[in-house]
Amino acid sequence: MKAISASEANRSFSSLLREVAAGRSFVVTSRGKPVARLVPVRAGSDGRARARQALLARLMAQPASDQPRVWTRNDL
Repeated sequence: MKAISASEANRSFSSLLREVAAGRSFVVTSRGKPVARLVPVRAGSDGRARARQALLARLMAQPASDQPRVWTRNDL
């Protein structure tokens, strides 16, 4: 993983993105300290779909409340 300064990353952002799309990774530094990583997105790395599935599975397994719901519009 190559280190690149924030100012250099700003100046050459388009070419930097092309390199990332080709599989290269970068660490962006500010005043010599790492502040960000630019890495290629892997297929199937979207955690949102897995999180949604896990939430729905948990909700389906949870028993329904036997308490009557007497909420008013103002309560919501």
